[in-house]
Amino acid sequence: MSQLTVLLEDLEAETKALETILTPLAPQDWDRSTPSHGWAVRDQISHLAYFDDAAMLAALSAQDFSALRADLLAGGGDVPDRLVRQYRDMDPGALLHWFRSSRARLLKEFATLSPKARISWFGPDMSILSAVTARLMETWAHGQDVADALGLEYPQSDRLRHIADLGVKTLGFSFTNRGLKAPDVPVRVRLIAPDGSELSWGPEDAVNSVSGPVVDFCLVVTQRRHRDDSALLTEGPVADEWMSIAQAYAGKPGPGRMPTGL
Repeated sequence: MSQLTVLLEDLEAETKALETILTPLAPQDWDRSTPSHGWAVRDQISHLAYFDDAAMLAALSAQDFSALRADLLAGGGDVPDRLVRQYRDMDPGALLHWFRSSRARLLKEFATLSPKARISWFGPDMSILSAVTARLMETWAHGQDVADALGLEYPQSDRLRHIADLGVKTLGFSFTNRGLKAPDVPVRVRLIAPDGSELSWGPEDAVNSVSGPVVDFCLVVTQRRHRDDSALLTEGPVADEWMSIAQAYAGKPGPGRMPTGL
């Protein structure tokens, strides 16, 4: 089984996990506030649907995506916030249908593409493999916000390995995106998966290291939890600074989450 096939199957499984939460919601539940400031449950889903469509455009028509990106950026301000306001009045049923249909089309279309083909995005260009990983990461992260809003435990799975891998690969981006010099020293990342197995990146003798549960690492690099609310341990100045600014998604530097002190 190819790496792209595995990623697409995991993206489909992550989609179903989110749909399991969304399907039984009452209309008023879609308006519940989420931990993302100013965003309701409905906004998390319109964001996913919109950027699924944008990802397909980037993969299938570079010229049309370039025009879309230029138009969005020309509008100024915070693009995601502006977009969720645009779709805030959608009926919940229509919103769920939009998400489902866009995701189904993305899964179908991306299965026909070369895994190493590169596409433009709102951050650095990326391969099809990275684009699918990014959609999985976004689904999980926004699904976490939805679950938090509803007081639910979001399910953990071995799919977190993809998000953790993306978090590691975006170490340099986390720095340069804030106008900082990317570190030139390695960082050892050692994480414990939900099944108790170990995931690791980087040389064992690295001075800088991050360790802890994989779910905590994923929550921090997607800025769904403050590092102080995680069980992550860091050693070395580079690892420590990284966990304070980590960002596994494209776009301007995110504000992150405030520590709860719990």
